[in-house]
Amino acid sequence: MAEQETNGAASQNGEQGAQFSLQRIYVRDLSFEAPKSPEIFRQEWNPSVALDLNTKQKALEGDFHEVVLTLSVTVKTNEEVAFIAEVQQAGIFLIKGLDAPSMSHTLGAFCPNILFPYAREALDNLVTRGSFPALMLSPVNFDALYAQEMARMQQAGQAPSTAQH
Repeated sequence: MAEQETNGAASQNGEQGAQFSLQRIYVRDLSFEAPKSPEIFRQEWNPSVALDLNTKQKALEGDFHEVVLTLSVTVKTNEEVAFIAEVQQAGIFLIKGLDAPSMSHTLGAFCPNILFPYAREALDNLVTRGSFPALMLSPVNFDALYAQEMARMQQAGQAPSTAQH
């Protein structure tokens, strides 16, 4: 799915000639496992959901960047794993004219915010195809997560990196 968008977020940073353009959104990897089926379907449904999320960024040629948002969900019912689902939702973005802190924030928070609804939909679709109730994940505040990561890195004496968050 090729899309092109221009977003005002880059120009809000006060950068002259800053450019942000979404080139492509795609599923990089998708997996689903229901280790206790079909027995799990005969049990009372009392789910507990554990969500793990991660973002990775990779510089491509020119001013293109790939951002990969990974959502891993483990759902248990009565202490037994009902299913494990994972999606790696990726996007290719053209980003130019940003200073290093703005680029880091764009790759670490702004791009994952764009990818999250697609990843959430892919997970929900996967889970319902596995014959489980819909899994509607709550929105995630990637700006807050990014700020927490930057604070953690500062306390640890590490320099922020745009390579992986």
